Amino acid sequence: MSETTSATGASYAAAGVDIEAGDRAVELMKTWVRKATRPEVVGGLGGFAGLFDASALKGYERPLLASATDGVGTKVDIARRMGVYDTIGHDLVGMVVDDLVVCGAEPLFMTDYICVGRVRPERVAAIVKGIAEGCVLAGCALVGGETAEHPGLLGEDEFDVAGAGTGVVEADRLLGAELVREGDAVIAMASSGLHSNGYSLVRHVLFDRAGWKLDREVPEFGRTLGEEMLEPTRIYSLDCLALARTAEVHAFSHITGGGLAANLARVIPDGLHARIDRSTWTPGAVFELVGRLGQVERLELEKTLNMGVGMVAVVPGQSVEVALAALADRGVDAWVAGEIVELGDRTEAVALTGAYAG
Repeated sequence: MSETTSATGASYAAAGVDIEAGDRAVELMKTWVRKATRPEVVGGLGGFAGLFDASALKGYERPLLASATDGVGTKVDIARRMGVYDTIGHDLVGMVVDDLVVCGAEPLFMTDYICVGRVRPERVAAIVKGIAEGCVLAGCALVGGETAEHPGLLGEDEFDVAGAGTGVVEADRLLGAELVREGDAVIAMASSGLHSNGYSLVRHVLFDRAGWKLDREVPEFGRTLGEEMLEPTRIYSLDCLALARTAEVHAFSHITGGGLAANLARVIPDGLHARIDRSTWTPGAVFELVGRLGQVERLELEKTLNMGVGMVAVVPGQSVEVALAALADRGVDAWVAGEIVELGDRTEAVALTGAYAG
């Protein structure tokens, strides 16, 4: 018996992967990637690896390289449903570079990974545009990335993004818990909103429980629900680096998943305790709304959302005025939210006291 074969053989395209669409996406993103560069970047887009001239680090006595990687979680679902793809790139950069700067490291370069169900060149280019713009805001270069098409695993309109970054800090200028002392002040820097954490809770409350739609006009926001939820993560890296050059800083803490208490605790040494006064600030309307509509207990909100604080600096008491002035000069809304005290008979590294203002 003779075998029969199909008139049309199998192909990558038939399996759902469109190489030509991927090539077009690369062409569309080149303009934006070129804008996110630094003098140390060698070569251009299209190589198998991004190149960075490490001889630029010769001026360091003992350079320490810092590395971080992150994504933006289920916020990508809001971008997909809104059909707005560039702001999600700002979020990705913020989540990565603001982890780097916590130890005092200057972000040098980033790479990204975009996974899609189907390559839509304009959409991919819009995501990369946002990443490139975020890198410019962070002072780092976008040296490469990868776009992967996963038909059958993701729906045609589904996607996810992730990124990795590298920074450098002089060893004797490394920041962290080892420098924190009793009497230090805790300076809070305002977030731009939800940033990129807690969206599983927020989506559950606003969509599943309250039944709200993304195009709903919300008076408390002065815009639609979707616009509020897509507000980009604030990128603090250059602000933090400028602050560390201007004033004595002992530690930074990036307030992401886990909230203020859990993240600040990571830079509080044994034997000390951070006492934070809630009355020093008023969380934005979105935090109150999620709590009210979902009947979410305050402690649950605080361990899930940033509650209006995106970055914290721990500075000596004598540096407070200089630090606040430096941040104000850069347009960063900042205030003294608490202090570092002896642990005493307490067991937790960070305690929030009082009620929020307003």
